[in-house]
Amino acid sequence: MTRERNGAAVLAEGLRRQFNGTTAVESLDLEITNGEIYGFLGPNGAGKSTTVRMLCTLLAPTGGRATVAGHDIATDPGAVRLRIGAALQDVALDPKQTGTELLRLQGRLYGLSTRAIDRRVQQLADLIDLGDALQQRIATYSGGMRRRLDLAAALVHNPEILFLDEPTTGLDPISRARVWAEVRRLNAELGMTIFLTTQYLEEADELADRVGIIDHGRMVAEGTPADLKRSVGSDLIIARIEGDAAGVAPAIKDIDGVLNVEAHGNELIIATDNGSAAISPVAVALAACEVRVRDLTLRTPTLDDVFLDLTGTRIDHDTEEAS
Repeated sequence: MTRERNGAAVLAEGLRRQFNGTTAVESLDLEITNGEIYGFLGPNGAGKSTTVRMLCTLLAPTGGRATVAGHDIATDPGAVRLRIGAALQDVALDPKQTGTELLRLQGRLYGLSTRAIDRRVQQLADLIDLGDALQQRIATYSGGMRRRLDLAAALVHNPEILFLDEPTTGLDPISRARVWAEVRRLNAELGMTIFLTTQYLEEADELADRVGIIDHGRMVAEGTPADLKRSVGSDLIIARIEGDAAGVAPAIKDIDGVLNVEAHGNELIIATDNGSAAISPVAVALAACEVRVRDLTLRTPTLDDVFLDLTGTRIDHDTEEAS
């Protein structure tokens, strides 16, 4: 018999989902602790949204099991739904309602008092920045406005666990920054657990405590963004100088934290385990060698590098922004 782990907001063991003989998610294991922001990345069709829909009780798993907020998604879905909020890719909003009517209805469905609903609607109005549009019918909203309203609806009751399936896709940079700030606030002030799928790698890098990468329905890597980035390579300091770089390479090799130095013409490529700590000593060493430095740059591995290394592809997303 499987025993629940203490502190697990989301626990999945061997989770599986097939569609007409095609496996979308295969033997997926997840353990997300209470209060964690977990980023979930993968190419299109990798199984991200299928996983989220199972955890939100919208799809029944074909195999394995999972609990969310301590309740089994298959045998106790009602208890799961009371404790989660979800803003998914397929936004289904009543076009005849106004934005305010939708938010107020959501609050009533979760048992909030009229005073609490008034306060929460005002807070969320500031977050999603829809202004007077909240008093208009949803039928008049653009795709980006609908996504912002859907996010607000998921937050009305301050859920224990919030599932965000690509929440900032289609948002302009200012609205995206507002969502990031709200995610941080919910996590820091309320201790809310947040499960975030995203096509913006910088979003996962910025927000997530840990990241899982799924490919062809299987988890291929998991860890902190820093650990995953270190797994694919060292930080690189690139120094372009006047003159032959080979003559100063020995002085750079002796610096603490420098792993390797390569000289190519007037360029030094310096591998280090901590680029931000090493770049200043490198500059000092070059000055001591009395060479003129044309430029000194630091390149650290990115989650895009990790993604490419593990899946053989880069995440490609629509760069157009919706209003």
